[in-house]
Amino acid sequence: MNIKGKLVEIFDTVQITDTFKKREFIIEDSKNPEYPEFIKVELIQDKVDLLDSLSVGDQINVLINIKGRKWQDKEGNIKYFNSIQGWKIENVNDGINQDIKEPENSSSDDDLPF
Repeated sequence: MNIKGKLVEIFDTVQITDTFKKREFIIEDSKNPEYPEFIKVELIQDKVDLLDSLSVGDQINVLINIKGRKWQDKEGNIKYFNSIQGWKIENVNDGINQDIKEPENSSSDDDLPF
């Protein structure tokens, strides 16, 4: 699955335990501009660095997995939790810029053999 939209907030990495860390961010999905959705996505472990090259305002495409957990409290009550975990982020802005930019090693019209 994926979510496309504007990156609106980036949170700091949180070290949960000695061996587990996570980082969250908010993406604005504006498929329906009248009612935009603000979706919190989490990155875990080595994926927390995926946000380092991004800025608030960037248009991104996030590939996600939806995770669900079952938990039983001390009184025996069952609770269910869902999370949205990102595993890849594509900067849509970069793709647009790459299409527009001329390759660095390209030849100019003056170099053509005809």
